[in-house]
Amino acid sequence: MSEQKPPLPQRVYRSAIREPFTGDRRSRLRIVMNNLILHLHPAQVPVRTLRFTYTWGLGGLSALLVVILAVTGAMLEFTYTPTPDGAYNSILAMSTTVFFGELVRNIHHWSANLMIVVAALHLLRVFFTGAFRAPREFNWIIGLVMLLLTVLANFTGYLLPWDQLAYWGITVGSSIISYIPVIGDGLSRLLLGGPEIGAATLLNFYGLHISVIPMALAMLMSFHFWRVRKDGGLSIPRKVNEGALGKEETATTYIDLVRPEFTFAIIMLAAIVIFAMLIPAPLEPLANPDVSPNPAKAPWYFLGIQELLLHYHPLVGTIVIPLLVLIALFALPYADADMESVGIYFRSLRGRWSSLFSAATGVLLTIGYVLLDEYWLDLPGLLPSLPTIISNGLVPLALLLLGLVGYYEFNRRAFKATKCEAVLSVFMLILFGFITLTAIGIWFRGSGMALMWPWEVTIH
Repeated sequence: MSEQKPPLPQRVYRSAIREPFTGDRRSRLRIVMNNLILHLHPAQVPVRTLRFTYTWGLGGLSALLVVILAVTGAMLEFTYTPTPDGAYNSILAMSTTVFFGELVRNIHHWSANLMIVVAALHLLRVFFTGAFRAPREFNWIIGLVMLLLTVLANFTGYLLPWDQLAYWGITVGSSIISYIPVIGDGLSRLLLGGPEIGAATLLNFYGLHISVIPMALAMLMSFHFWRVRKDGGLSIPRKVNEGALGKEETATTYIDLVRPEFTFAIIMLAAIVIFAMLIPAPLEPLANPDVSPNPAKAPWYFLGIQELLLHYHPLVGTIVIPLLVLIALFALPYADADMESVGIYFRSLRGRWSSLFSAATGVLLTIGYVLLDEYWLDLPGLLPSLPTIISNGLVPLALLLLGLVGYYEFNRRAFKATKCEAVLSVFMLILFGFITLTAIGIWFRGSGMALMWPWEVTIH
């Protein structure tokens, strides 16, 4: 008489996890040791790293969004035609004739925008807790590269609907590339497939969006997860003025980490689906190269740079300043080696107060400078004998850099801040300044890119 086979769900479970679960600690460890989860997590993790308010689940949410984007993107490929004549009609068909097509597009669109926000917040969390320092320096750099690829993925996907919003947003965004000295025009023509946006541009962007960038992100994500394991896992959260860490209490990964991660993923997926059901992805009329909207704006994540373009010489506002910020971010883990504050949000109590002060200062100074430059300040007029690159580029850039150095020294003296606390204050000043510029670009720029109240802003 043959032995009765267990039920199918039990057989599927045992094919993935070989050891039966009996409830004791040793059984838990066997389950974990034979599970694929070990490729992502160690067998045990420090209990304190499981605290949600330390990581806010931002890394896991980023990975979830990548999966959502990959699945929904693959579904959209079946009905999308990457030609100027077919692209817009494909989007219309998704919204009218394809079963659940509009919902899938909405999920893809909002997940892509959320991905930029979540990836940026994840990097900010790493910075605020000092988790970019040794031995995690290189993983910080990998994270920065992945953030840039995420922005590039959104930028290439922005054109695919081929409506007025996409066409002119990409026109403004891609014009920034042409300001790069020597290679700018050639790089712009290579990206666009010619001197202006056309069929070749759409095909280039489509190829980058569905193959090159996703493959690069997948490889970097795999390496990023591996480096987290090799670098000792997450930094351990600490309290202010807490002494040296002793032996940490640990928890079993499968029971105490994976289950909450799975629950969090289900909740976030449900929230994204509900939001996508309620708020449709924008779709303007068919792209018309002969009719430019007023104002013509870049995608929202480039509006801070577009705002700089209004106040600085194009080379300085769109190339030099962003490049200097990127260089500083890449060099940060090698310049700030203070290990005493790793795991402490904002370094210390003093760091928290100075960060709050810097955030408010960044907002107020940025608003003040925008108003001053919009209505009263005219550097080219004050320095008519100098080329514009100097009067409206190098001169204000030099003043900006001197101001940041002065603010650093101010924090060192006024707040008695340590080196890493002063760096944090300067970072917060720049961060909230850029957030303010982005907000102004989104809500306070109307016809002719003039300053207006949000209720007065319309796009013609």
